[in-house]
Amino acid sequence: MRFQTVRTKPDIRHTAAHRSLQTVGAEHDKDFRGLNKESAWRCPVTADGDILISRWVDGSSFHRCEKTMSPSDRHVIGVALKTTRLKLTRGLCTIFDGIMPAGTLHVTGPSRLLIVEFSAPCDFIHFHVSSDYLRKRRDAVGIAPTQRMDLNDLFVRDPLAELLARTLVESSNTMDGLYAESVGQTLVMHIARMELSQPTANALPKWRLKRVLEYVGAHLDKALSLADLAAVAGLSRMHFAGQFRAATGYRPHDYLLYQRIESAKSMLSGTDMPLAEVALSVGFQAQPHFSTVFKRLTGQSPARWRRAMKSERQLPAGSPIRDGVANQFRPDLSAAPEIDRSHSKI
Repeated sequence: MRFQTVRTKPDIRHTAAHRSLQTVGAEHDKDFRGLNKESAWRCPVTADGDILISRWVDGSSFHRCEKTMSPSDRHVIGVALKTTRLKLTRGLCTIFDGIMPAGTLHVTGPSRLLIVEFSAPCDFIHFHVSSDYLRKRRDAVGIAPTQRMDLNDLFVRDPLAELLARTLVESSNTMDGLYAESVGQTLVMHIARMELSQPTANALPKWRLKRVLEYVGAHLDKALSLADLAAVAGLSRMHFAGQFRAATGYRPHDYLLYQRIESAKSMLSGTDMPLAEVALSVGFQAQPHFSTVFKRLTGQSPARWRRAMKSERQLPAGSPIRDGVANQFRPDLSAAPEIDRSHSKI
């Protein structure tokens, strides 16, 4: 099997602000430990080798848009290393819109035009896998062609995929091409084996999901229970929880906490509201619990996060220095540990 890590060439369509971000971050190339940053989202220079691995990192918080066409002979497997907020569309179809937790795995099939709109810092490892190689791995696990699921737009929150992607960033062994090759092989085999144990729960239908998400957005300040959300969806609690996770990749409780923290961040950055009032406004009954969850999901306390945002706003808009400060103080939205549920109904 042939394997190659690649550096992608600059895309002249990028904005000046985005180019300045790349310039500021160039001095940190050594942190990639053998992996190359992408200068254009999901766009490797060559298509040689069975598996190509690249990385996309962007620490900015302003809205920006990228688009790419996957190669005709490759699947692209993306693994989120940080929780982020984005919207993914293909033509008139929205395939994801909201908070994508760290550890989310997304597969794009060959010849697919994908548009992404980022509105938060992000960090992705991308595996560009030859379709022939993927087919051989599926053959190896004994999956008949008629039984194979469509991997295009597969979304799943997968701890093993996240662990494998993180080893490429954090382990000194990533300088060894054979080590990176084994990681890529393991991930591809893991995805192939998913088809042997497909989840029994169907995904929550889009119209039910839309109703639930709108209800959550309108009632973040209320004490929401699993029974409340299940009733909105018109399902039993057991069926709703399974279908919601199949549709979104995470549990109702986790989704609710992410939404509450995102709403709190808007209040913290846009107002001088006391922390206790912010906590109550987004559904936390006590400030200590709010602060604990906020730090677990963002890496910083609410007060420190607010100070960082104020420091960023005091710098000239669009300057490389401002972007550098944003990267330095931006909360690390890496995978959150298990969250204490003793103060929350879901």
